[in-house]
Amino acid sequence: MFTTNNSNKQGGRNIAYVAVKGGKIAIEQSILRLKQERLLSGTAAKVKTIENSMRLLIDQVMSEGSIYCPSLAALAIKQAEGSMEEAVFLLRAYRSTLPRRYYSTTVESSDMQIERRISAAFKDIPGGQILGTSYDYTHRLLDFELMDESDEQIQKILRQFKAEDEETAPAPETMRMPKVTDYLRSQGLIAPVKQDDTQPQDATKETLTFPCPRSMRLQILTRGMTQAVTALGYASLRGYGVAHPTVCELRVGRLPVTIADPANAEDEENEYVIGEIKATEVESLIPVTRQDEDGRKQIGFEIGYGIAIGQNETKAIAMSILDQCLMHPESNFATSDEEFVLYHVDSIEATGFISHLKLPHYVTFQAKLNSARKVREEQA
Repeated sequence: MFTTNNSNKQGGRNIAYVAVKGGKIAIEQSILRLKQERLLSGTAAKVKTIENSMRLLIDQVMSEGSIYCPSLAALAIKQAEGSMEEAVFLLRAYRSTLPRRYYSTTVESSDMQIERRISAAFKDIPGGQILGTSYDYTHRLLDFELMDESDEQIQKILRQFKAEDEETAPAPETMRMPKVTDYLRSQGLIAPVKQDDTQPQDATKETLTFPCPRSMRLQILTRGMTQAVTALGYASLRGYGVAHPTVCELRVGRLPVTIADPANAEDEENEYVIGEIKATEVESLIPVTRQDEDGRKQIGFEIGYGIAIGQNETKAIAMSILDQCLMHPESNFATSDEEFVLYHVDSIEATGFISHLKLPHYVTFQAKLNSARKVREEQA
C-alpha cells in the first residue's frame, strides 16, 4: 500500500491521505532499482579487495554482527553498499541460520599473541609497551598520493616491510606478556577475583531480563553499535556516570580458540585448537573508596572490562567504562541503568525500531488527525 497527498474533499471532510493499490509491483521495482543503483558505476567491487583494504571496517562489522569471518563481513559490506547497520543486519540474519556444533572453551586473554600493547597508567610495564598499528600517532591529513596508488607500488612497499620484519620480528612466544592488573593485585591495590565457574548466559539464545548477570551485559556491549557504546561511555566521562577511568592496559592481538574433545568433553587436557581470532582487550582502573574490616576508609580500584572482535580500541575502552558503571545500579545516572544501556546500544534493536516508522501508520495517524480536527471544531 502506498499513500498520496490528496486535498480533495469527500462527504464534506478533508482527506489528507488516501491509500492506493499496487504495492507488490512497486516493491519489486524498488528492489530492482536498488540493484541498479549499486551497479551504476559499471565496475564490480571485489569482495577480496574490501576484505584486504578495509580491515577496521571489517572488524567493526564482525564485532557487531557477532560472527568472526572477514570474507562474510566483506560480502555484507558490498551487498549493503557500505551501510554499517545493513551489513550488521545481514550478518546477524545469516548467523541465525548456522548450526552450533561446538562451544569453545574459556579463552585465557593472557595467552594473547600481542601486536599492540599500551598503558596509560604506567610508563614502565612488565614486557614493555608496544605501539604497534594505530592511527593515534598520525597527523590526520588527507594523503592525496593514495588517489593514484597502484598495485606495483603496494608490492614494492610490502617487499620492503617483509625484509625489515625478517630482521627484527621477535619470536611468537616472546609476544605473550603478563597482565598489568596481576602486578597491581600482587600489591593489594585490586581485590583478588574469586573463581566463578557459573555457566554464562547466551545473549543470542536467551531473553534479556533484569537484573542480568555480568556475562550477559558484556556480551550485549561487545555486540553493540560502536558509536552507541562510545557515546554512552563519553557521557559517563562528562559527568553522567560514576566512572572516569585510567586505561591500565590495552591489548590488541590474536587469541587461540579451542574446543573440548568431542569424544570426551570432561577431559580438559585434551583440547583442540580450531583457529584464532584478533581481538582488542581493555582493563580500566576506576578509583573507589572502600571500608576495611576496622571501618577505616581506603582508596582502591575497580576494574572495568572491555573486549571486541578485531582492532576496535575506542569501543573496547568505552565498554570498560560502561561495565564499571553497570556494577553500580544504585547510582542515579542513566549509564548505570541496565535497561537504558543494554536496550539502546544494540544495532538491530535501535535501527529496527527507528526504521519501523517508515512503515504504514495510516490507522493510528488518522485517529490522531480526527482527534485534532474534533478539538478544533469544539473550539471554533
